[in-house]
Amino acid sequence: MVLRAELGGVVTLTMNRPMQYNALSEAMLAALQQALDAVATDPAVRCVVLAGAGKAFCAGHDLREMRSQPSLDYYQALFARCAQVMQAIQALPVPVIARVQGVATAAGCQLVASCDLAIAAGSARFAVSGINVGLFCATPAVALSRNVPAKRAFDMLVTGRFIDAATAADFGLINEAVPDAELDVAVARKAADIVGKSPAAIRHGKAMFYRQQRMALGEAYQYAGDVMARNMMEEDAGEGIDAFLEKRPPAWRG
Repeated sequence: MVLRAELGGVVTLTMNRPMQYNALSEAMLAALQQALDAVATDPAVRCVVLAGAGKAFCAGHDLREMRSQPSLDYYQALFARCAQVMQAIQALPVPVIARVQGVATAAGCQLVASCDLAIAAGSARFAVSGINVGLFCATPAVALSRNVPAKRAFDMLVTGRFIDAATAADFGLINEAVPDAELDVAVARKAADIVGKSPAAIRHGKAMFYRQQRMALGEAYQYAGDVMARNMMEEDAGEGIDAFLEKRPPAWRG
């Protein structure tokens, strides 16, 4: 259901339901959660790439499966499980890059928005299109509205319209749109940039970045100052500063 490949500290997790456009069935959500949990406890992992097999990145929830169990308890549990997966991505100590091709719709668009970074093929398209089948994409709206300005996010949510990769980059949903043939190269380049940095600094930084967003300005500065001071006590910080002063490449240890 989710394939794992690893090279040089970069783990690629590939959703593997290509005939169903990698829809987030119960089994897919469970497999993603298991894969993310394994990454979280693996000190050798420096970066994660989240990809989809076949023509699409992810078409959202499995609507056929959802219609087969029409009960409030089931739907509440399903959306809670999906939210847990989305939050697990941000809770990882390493950056997660979404590698997007084809379509990323509804919860698939939510998945892109939940990743720390996202790079898409120029032909990719994005939508929170539940409204077209009578369902407001409420849970995708949580992640979308934390990436995209409010009026743009709400427009997407109430119209269900698709936007192209260039527009998604302009909106802030993804970092960049690249020619289709260059997608893997662009993702690999971004991952290599991350792997080249201090693992300790990345761990401190990712956790701080999301936590401070929920704080008032003064509280955020107090918290960030403490994180930065603790980061300075890491062996990597001393090595990095010494390397800069000595005009040599750093040898990261953390």
